[in-house]
Amino acid sequence: MADTTSPRASSSVTRTPTSLTQGSTTKGGIGESTLRPDGILKVTGEFAYSSDLWHEAMLWGYTLRSTVAHAEIRSIDTSEALATSGVYAVLTYDDLPTEVKNYGLEIQDTPVLAHGKVRHHGEPVALVAADHPETARRAAAKIRIEYADLPVVTDEASATAPDAILVHEGRDDHHSGHVPHPNVVHRQPIVRGDADAAAARADVVVRGEYVFGMQDQAFLGPESGLAVPGEDGGVDLYVATQWLHSDLRQIAPVLGLPEKKVRMTLSGVGGAFGGREDLSMQIHACLLALRTGKPVKIVYNRFESFFGHVHRHPAKLWYEHGATRDGKLTHVKCRIVLDGGAYASASPAVVGNAASLSIGPYVVEDVAIEALALYTNNPPCGAMRGFGAVQACFAYEAQMDKVAAELGLDPVEFRQRNAMEQGTVMPTGQPVDSPAPVAELLRRVKSRPLPPERQWAVAGGAADVRALPGGLSNTTHGEGVVRGVGYAVGIKNVGFSEGFDDYSTARVRMEVINGEAVATVHTAMAEVGQGGVTVHAQIARTELGVTQVTIHPADTQVGSAGSTSASRQTYMTGGAVRNTCEAVREKVLEIGRRKFGTYHPAWATAELLLEGGKVVTDGGEALAGIAEVLEDEAIDLELEFRHRPTQAFDLRTGQGNGHVQYSFAAHRAVVEVDTELGLVKVVELACAQDVGKALNPLSVVGQIQGGTTQGLGVAVMEEIVVDPVTAKVRNPSFTDYLIPTILDTPTIPVDVLELADEHAPYGLRGIGEAPTLSSTPAVLAAIRNATGLELNKTPIRPEHLTGS
Repeated sequence: MADTTSPRASSSVTRTPTSLTQGSTTKGGIGESTLRPDGILKVTGEFAYSSDLWHEAMLWGYTLRSTVAHAEIRSIDTSEALATSGVYAVLTYDDLPTEVKNYGLEIQDTPVLAHGKVRHHGEPVALVAADHPETARRAAAKIRIEYADLPVVTDEASATAPDAILVHEGRDDHHSGHVPHPNVVHRQPIVRGDADAAAARADVVVRGEYVFGMQDQAFLGPESGLAVPGEDGGVDLYVATQWLHSDLRQIAPVLGLPEKKVRMTLSGVGGAFGGREDLSMQIHACLLALRTGKPVKIVYNRFESFFGHVHRHPAKLWYEHGATRDGKLTHVKCRIVLDGGAYASASPAVVGNAASLSIGPYVVEDVAIEALALYTNNPPCGAMRGFGAVQACFAYEAQMDKVAAELGLDPVEFRQRNAMEQGTVMPTGQPVDSPAPVAELLRRVKSRPLPPERQWAVAGGAADVRALPGGLSNTTHGEGVVRGVGYAVGIKNVGFSEGFDDYSTARVRMEVINGEAVATVHTAMAEVGQGGVTVHAQIARTELGVTQVTIHPADTQVGSAGSTSASRQTYMTGGAVRNTCEAVREKVLEIGRRKFGTYHPAWATAELLLEGGKVVTDGGEALAGIAEVLEDEAIDLELEFRHRPTQAFDLRTGQGNGHVQYSFAAHRAVVEVDTELGLVKVVELACAQDVGKALNPLSVVGQIQGGTTQGLGVAVMEEIVVDPVTAKVRNPSFTDYLIPTILDTPTIPVDVLELADEHAPYGLRGIGEAPTLSSTPAVLAAIRNATGLELNKTPIRPEHLTGS
């Protein structure tokens, strides 16, 4: 059935039978496309984002950042800044209140303010608080810093040479074999079978070298927040983030405060995509608020935002694939080098993902894999949608097309011959124990009708330039434009991996208000646009049978919900909400049995449910209203939810059950290329994805289309350009860093499969990241198909297509 969600997007949803909501009379439960409670506010501009925070007595904070990428700090003179009228405080490293001066997601190597040296362009060096943002900016410009330039480390050769400059001196967590050099953040090999012996048996061997550019999350809401000093000596921080409790864990030690005195509340988030998983202005605002005794607000401008968060790791990837004449893969060898930049951030986990998912959703018995991340003086890189799997998918899908061409096979058929399925063993030795419909996803995108060929001339004989490569730039009227079609499929893990204690917490309260049973759901989940606030209400309605559900603002007054990343929140916090609702439901039924059990035997003998505001039997007989059962009693429970345990990958062989769940998506791209001008128009980017269970079908389609568009961006336009000599960022603005607009975004038809994962709540599968993987290589494959060029770098630029 078709569900057209916008003029540029359509979807078809294949639904599998479920008994989870069968017979339910509660509106707005799971499986329905309920509307987002914040949707209208965001569209009309009335939604309050963190940058809209206001306090009558507040000051404005500003961060002074380094203008060089690697240098000793010889001196810092703040006297002129302090003397500026309206300035309340100027802080440097020496003003930090405790001995804890670093923070970090996994490795605490990031200084709150630079000390001794700066390691990347844009590193925070000093803070200013003033009564006006322009005053703070001008005062910061008066701070005098004397730098002594140091050589920059920018690539693997300069990072791992015997006489290499160490980005971090005194590292003691490396040793020969696992981390062979202090400038290697983390290394993960994976060895299974005998790739060398298999290569000798291969009829065809194909090698390729690939380069993946540095992508920015490019969220539209800049980093921002408000810190308010408390009367108890603590601080209240209102901030846009992805993980409240992780922020809290890093902030409190730097401030010298117990965590209970650092109270955090989520403010409106204008997008994230991994870029808010690390700290940005959080500690800085708190330091200034505690120093001045006044509320301090910090809002980055767009230029500063490009320096204020991590980016997607750029990568160089070397691959070798072998296959038999009948189209069966024999082996894969690969080496993946990720540039982590100046600080570790999430690089160790990104390496684990890149390594463990490096061969794609295919059956390969013999593999030899190495992935590593480097410390360099380039901008820090960390989490971004797809998290290591994106870079690998770009390379292995290009390889699959090359092998298919060598064998004379259709590229989709070749992929299907090698497609994994449930029961396939991953290169890590972990079996895939839930549906893996890789061949079916490919079949669906290939069987979809192609968009019609362009009719260049419109009424009056002129071409509609909006439909042409180059668009409104009006550079072509259809001369030399050729069409290409390309395919790709990818595999992404869901949830935190490698033995991480991944859990989420939910508190649910059930009470009667104005004669109606009402549920309140309280979690620390960061709503960053993924729609969790909608899904949590749907789960509560389904499990508790009430229509009125309130979502409590996310804060640290409830247990951790983990990060809104890794496609995990619906699985993890949704699972916590479901489990807590189930426990609340049992309490309701206990009260009902106590009050009414003597009047009706069904209270003791039947399976009871809460539906439509009533307690009903599984046969549909209503026994009592929920409000009648509760009366003036309230039920308030807080429970944690954990998925199946995972384990760390062996540091020598890479073996281990490292992931909890896998998700799969396939794309078909249709492009039109002006081969003379090197311009690309993506006409259609169709996707098929297995989501396990669509808790909100409309939201599912939106997530898939959003992830697809980000993959499109990195294919043809998005790249942070770093000077290879100075390691300085060349394009920190939306003038020079381009992202797809509505005119660049093609029609994105979505085919949704629902093949339940029996291990997951409701059978669902995390969906947000998988479409970002395969959309990029599908677009590249289509451009190759149109031009005949090899194209082993992303993003594609006009000079790559014209040879100029």
